[in-house]
Amino acid sequence: MNDGKLSGEAGKALLEAAKKCDSGAAREIVASADMLEKKSVWIFGGDGWAYDIGFGGLDHAIASGEDINIFVFDTEVYSNTGGQASKATPTGSVAQFAAAGKNTKKKDLAQIAMSYGYVYTAQVALGADYAQTVKAIAEAEAYHGPSLIIGYAPCINHGIKKGLATAMEETKLAVQSGYWFNFRFNPDAEQPFKLDSKEPTLSYRDFIMTETRYNSLVRAFPERAEELFAAAEKQAKEKYRKLTNMSKLYE
Repeated sequence: MNDGKLSGEAGKALLEAAKKCDSGAAREIVASADMLEKKSVWIFGGDGWAYDIGFGGLDHAIASGEDINIFVFDTEVYSNTGGQASKATPTGSVAQFAAAGKNTKKKDLAQIAMSYGYVYTAQVALGADYAQTVKAIAEAEAYHGPSLIIGYAPCINHGIKKGLATAMEETKLAVQSGYWFNFRFNPDAEQPFKLDSKEPTLSYRDFIMTETRYNSLVRAFPERAEELFAAAEKQAKEKYRKLTNMSKLYE
């Protein structure tokens, strides 16, 4: 009865049996019917926790095989503690302790999760594809095992020129420019990996230049900015190529 899926099925059977009985114990079971349903467990956190200071715990949780769901709001920076760079911060982004732009690659948390083979994994961007986001959440809930959803989350530390009120539009542009990719990995599906993002149609460079965390580097260190931005764009193209190949592999 400790197994989440089994307890739901066994609970329904127990409830049906109790309805047919006329005893105090049976009536108590019927009155407590809501306790017999499969419990839904969700954990919500930011990227500073998931990618960095709490990664050990997150990794242990998904490796356990337990039926839990984790949703990570990826702002790509330690937003709550002042905007410090973290392992989620991309190449070329300016942040505290990375005033000259971060020169290392962003940690690929989704790939780490997918490497287990039994962890439902998805990347989503609400403003880019609402239906895909909802589908990923529903699939994660239905999946009997650990699930990890990573959502792109614009924040005040990005310095969006048009303002944070345009956050949903920003997520859409992030996907269209190839800065962020949406996909789903469902170990139970006939085709486990599904790349939901199409080939980029907007300029990667134009997109990042609409945010202070990138364009400020051009003003302070123009030569370094060009070097880091070129590296970041190359990484984005390589990632899309790898995701495309994964999609073909699972077809």
